[in-house]
Amino acid sequence: MIDRATIDKIMDAANIVDVVSDFVTLKRAGANLKGLCPFHDDRTPSFMVSPAKNYCKCFACGKGGNPVGFIMEHEQITYPEALRYLAKKYGITIEEKEMTQEDIQRQDDRESMFIVNEWANKWFQDQMNETEDGRAIGLAYFRQRGFRDDIIKKFQLGFCPDKNVEVEVPEGNTAMRRVRMGVMSDAALKAGYKEKYLINDPETGMGTGLSLKNDKGALRDRFWGRVIFPIFTMSGKVVGFGGRVLAAATKGVNIKYQNSPESIIYSKKKELYGLFQAKQAIRKQDLCFLVEGYTDVMAMHQSGIENVVASSGTALTDDQIRLIHRLTDNITVIYDGDAAGIKASQRGIDMLLAQGMNVRLLLLPDGDDPDSFARKHNAEEYQKYLEEHQVDFIKFKTDLLMEEAQGDPIKKSQLVNNIVQSIACIPNEITRSVYVQETALSMQMQERLIATAVAKQVEKNREEVLKQRQHHPAPDQPLDSLEPIQPIETLKPLESLEPSDSLEAEKSPYTPLVQGIRSRDQQRLEKKEREIVRLVVRHGQQIIGEMPDENGKNHPVNIAQFIQASFEQDELKLVLPIHQRMIDIALEENNGRPTEQVLLNYPDAKINALAFELATDSEQLSNLYTQKESTIYKRNAEQEAAELYALVQHVITDYKLELVGAQVKQIMREMQDPELMRDKERYMHVMTQYRDLKDVEKRLSQAHGGRVMM
Repeated sequence: MIDRATIDKIMDAANIVDVVSDFVTLKRAGANLKGLCPFHDDRTPSFMVSPAKNYCKCFACGKGGNPVGFIMEHEQITYPEALRYLAKKYGITIEEKEMTQEDIQRQDDRESMFIVNEWANKWFQDQMNETEDGRAIGLAYFRQRGFRDDIIKKFQLGFCPDKNVEVEVPEGNTAMRRVRMGVMSDAALKAGYKEKYLINDPETGMGTGLSLKNDKGALRDRFWGRVIFPIFTMSGKVVGFGGRVLAAATKGVNIKYQNSPESIIYSKKKELYGLFQAKQAIRKQDLCFLVEGYTDVMAMHQSGIENVVASSGTALTDDQIRLIHRLTDNITVIYDGDAAGIKASQRGIDMLLAQGMNVRLLLLPDGDDPDSFARKHNAEEYQKYLEEHQVDFIKFKTDLLMEEAQGDPIKKSQLVNNIVQSIACIPNEITRSVYVQETALSMQMQERLIATAVAKQVEKNREEVLKQRQHHPAPDQPLDSLEPIQPIETLKPLESLEPSDSLEAEKSPYTPLVQGIRSRDQQRLEKKEREIVRLVVRHGQQIIGEMPDENGKNHPVNIAQFIQASFEQDELKLVLPIHQRMIDIALEENNGRPTEQVLLNYPDAKINALAFELATDSEQLSNLYTQKESTIYKRNAEQEAAELYALVQHVITDYKLELVGAQVKQIMREMQDPELMRDKERYMHVMTQYRDLKDVEKRLSQAHGGRVMM
């Protein structure tokens, strides 16, 4: 049995372009790629590959899928066999075992930590945007740095106040004592989150570290008085935070930035700031810019350069390089004018080359970093500078070190050896040969001498690797690479949610219809269902409001949950089983991943294909819904939730109106039966049904008549 953690790791690593390119020659077609379909005799390219969706499909024969689905179809193998194929391709170790109770508990703990981080991320944003202190301190800081509101929203920046509140904590069996607690920690406990997920145990890695516990048993906020930069995984989960100090009282402190501690979900050396926001642009541009800090990334986005990530002040690691390499082979490292820092980061260049990356480097004018450079130049000037000043690593090193080596044979020899060491890191022999020629030409030396030196260094590197493997065998899979199997519930069961007043009904008038509907009615219903499922695919995890449970306590509800609650109150299921199954899958997913991503990666080719179609093929959908949905993306978060709520209500009501209309027509056909008038009991039953349905139809029509204002 392949556990869920390994499956997720394989799905995250597998790049559809990379996988399909092993079998199909692809050419760029806008944001996508096209080629001849491998599944039928295709004479004109009809096989489309979407890097953004990580999906492929032939528009002639209809075959395709995500990376696993494509391999299953192409190689005619089973789902587990396709996973093993991709695991081998990407060097992922599969350890098949039955999950113990400890494994399940640990993964539940991980999921709980992700949920706490999601809550904290929203809380920090609300504090900055909705409170007077937050706007005056946190928001003002970002605006003073020159960041626009759309960039602040894009990176979900926030603020943690430097406030405490007095609370009572237990002391002994019955006694209570008053302590001062951080305002965020207090809010988290009141929201129902456990203390063990707020603090951090450095030995086990348990807990997010959002809070620190003192010897009096009180919690204080790790990020008090700081602006907050949430850190996302490639799939969009919040794994940690960075906080920058702002208070004047701390002026001159050595540590301006504070990060979440290492935990079972967060390791600084394995994350790249901005990767979640940049991944589509990196794939589209086939290039990644690498900078150092949070604000460097934001400044470049504001200048229209979105394919950029930051190592967040740490030395570049192999794990970070692998994240970039999943998206592109090309990287440009941007340095500021600090020569000492550039020389210290030379090892990062060799690490990039060793993993087969095509490396270019760019030096900003002395004294500038990407953030300060952006404040001095407009977007056009910034982009032009990047295009004109990128150079390969040989020219970069030569320009950087040649001035020191001028007239000094020993230093020139050291420079050549420095470049030779970098070339020796390149795994591809042909690429190494090209760089040997370039170096010989640049340094005015015999190519044979450079080639010999590179060959010796390559052999030396191999010997060192063998020694390391002998003395340091590969460790077990790190705990923070595990993913949860089953999410833990944070919302009450759907049965406890109260439906909206506009859809209220004591008894379902729809159930008889679903069992005996005509084919023409079913086709219309399936078309309406398609609109509902499309909303779930595109926005299923979007929170659109709250609903009270049976105790009157409000809980957040997303679109998938709201739709299901509305259907359950009327004892309804969708007519097509695959439509209902897609909603069920969206309900099972409770760890913050976008529904579209969940459905595209679900181990069922039919669900993958329909999800892809609903996510991309807007022409087949009604103009009414498409136009309304397109305006949602132009609103702020509050407007977006309100408009999605109105749109969902509209689509559900439209569907139920179609159901009732079909039922009314069915009863009218029954009323034409001559035998009906002879059976008074049956006649009264049919007439009662007819009146009830017409009443429901009238109420639904009134609810449906109000236009959804966008």
